Amino acid sequence: MNKKILITALFGLMALFLVACGGGDESETASEADASEVIGDDVENATELTFWNFNELHTEFFKDAVTRWNEENSDRAIKLVAETYPFDQMHNNLLLAIQSGTGGPDLADIEIGRFPNYLEGEPQLLPMNEYIEPEMENFIQSRFEIYSKDGNYYGMPTHVGASVVYYNTEIMDEAGVDIDSIVTWDDYVEAGKQVVANTDAKMTTVSTGDYLPTWQLVSQRDSDWFDEEGNLTVNNQANIDTLQFLYDMVYESEIAELTPGGEPHAEEFYSYMNDGGAASVTMPMWYMGRFTDYMTDLEGKMVVRPMPAWEEGGNRSAGMGGTGTVVTNQTEHPELAKDFLAFAKLTKESNIKLWEVLGFDPPRWDVWESEAMAADNKFYQFFGDDIFDTLLDIRDEINAVNITEHTPDVGTEMNTNVLPEVLRQQDLTPEESLNRAQETIEGNMQ
Repeated sequence: MNKKILITALFGLMALFLVACGGGDESETASEADASEVIGDDVENATELTFWNFNELHTEFFKDAVTRWNEENSDRAIKLVAETYPFDQMHNNLLLAIQSGTGGPDLADIEIGRFPNYLEGEPQLLPMNEYIEPEMENFIQSRFEIYSKDGNYYGMPTHVGASVVYYNTEIMDEAGVDIDSIVTWDDYVEAGKQVVANTDAKMTTVSTGDYLPTWQLVSQRDSDWFDEEGNLTVNNQANIDTLQFLYDMVYESEIAELTPGGEPHAEEFYSYMNDGGAASVTMPMWYMGRFTDYMTDLEGKMVVRPMPAWEEGGNRSAGMGGTGTVVTNQTEHPELAKDFLAFAKLTKESNIKLWEVLGFDPPRWDVWESEAMAADNKFYQFFGDDIFDTLLDIRDEINAVNITEHTPDVGTEMNTNVLPEVLRQQDLTPEESLNRAQETIEGNMQ
């Protein structure tokens, strides 16, 4: 697998849809949390630690971790004050606290796109190497690399974010397609032609308002918007070819149509899929929750399979999205905070809990075949019992992405200009549009 190292630099707002969180009023103070919960306040002589996050579901995960920690470490009990803020507000307040050297929490969640902010200069986070390095062989290593700098690991991953294809077996069976015979994207297109010919559905849709679906296909062919040295590569040939492939699925082979609502988190798209509009969608594993929450009529019809490779033997996945949990250097209890974070994110039991509590694909791959992971739940009922067979099959093919301070500029250009003008308006060719985007972003980088 080609494991890319995260390029770190000062980083502003990243317009990635992969965190389903609303923005906040930046004038609000850090004391104005949307939700706050004290976990372990009934434990005598517990040490108080604060935890900031931007997703209340993550509090549920840490609630379980604190309960287990206190049961096993009664002499080092913790009272965790978990505070949930709007996405932008939390990251902005945390960065201000880090830069000023005061007012920060003991622990915090940092979304992957914002993480380079906190690695600028001398990171004001505590490295976790002593905990990670002995366990690294049991994890998807690229999930730590994206939260690292100069050989130090600062963020504890929350999931793998492995991209897969979700197939509607009812449609595929009606079309006469064996989904396991789809090995390459060429196979996928041929299967799509059968779907269109034999059913009322399309094979898939192509997003015009969210560039993550495109980014997945770019990454799996060992390309990116930036190379490992941070050089802008938006208009390289691999990216042009990828965008041309998406265009051709809509306008040449006609196996796809533009995504209703523009992106795969739109209500229009949920309704479209729920009604059998398309036979497949390519998204990360964390997208399973969108099916179970918003496309309930598809229960028992959907299965998870590897992405088709660009060529046989090529990568069949990409790592998309992520949240790294950190210990800040403002904690008054560094050893306790680090010990607890390692307990909450690195152990086998904690990784099983990532699946049981959050429905995420655990970054610790050695639990994927465990008995506990096989226990029946809503995801197995929805997608079948071979979810982790697929993950084990692709575990060495999950590419990481390169993120720089200018990744938000790429997101803006792709979502605002490139995808609409190439795929919706058809005003420019992929090469023309990506060349223009390259020039625009280069101007912003000067």
